Amino acid sequence: MRNIIIIAAAAENNALGKDNDLLWHLPDDFKRFKAITTGHTIIMGRKTFESFPKPLPNRFHVIITRDRSYSTPHEKCAIVHSLKEAYALTQNEETVYIIGGGEIYAQAMADANLLELTRVHATYEADTFFPEIDPTQWELLKEELHPADERHAVPFTYQTYTRRQKSR
Repeated sequence: MRNIIIIAAAAENNALGKDNDLLWHLPDDFKRFKAITTGHTIIMGRKTFESFPKPLPNRFHVIITRDRSYSTPHEKCAIVHSLKEAYALTQNEETVYIIGGGEIYAQAMADANLLELTRVHATYEADTFFPEIDPTQWELLKEELHPADERHAVPFTYQTYTRRQKSR
């Protein structure tokens, strides 16, 4: 079975970002994101892609944009114009990661079978939000609290959700 995995960090109020930037600095979460996604294809919206200084190393980037004239000089990137096109382009991949932003997460929630969420234990003013996790659709498999420390101003919890099996 193909794995479509959503990976995100969201605040208690589901805030993801503001003005195309993250709202917090969590080095251990960055390390986890890198460890999980390295070697895989990552699917994202154009604004998420443009928030990076350069493409992330050792990952193939599929960028979704409505702009038919959009292009990028980077060879480890492909441009598509819908999530459906992104899935078609990556159909031979066993695992793909959806990495944002808010609109792409909302569209992908129906297709994903795993959520790797970092829940940031604070609330923020934002312009981009993670969709609500419906407990009838998703089951929390595991969680691991990371307390605030000298490198992390706020505590956060790594949470892994799996899609609930439909009862017959």
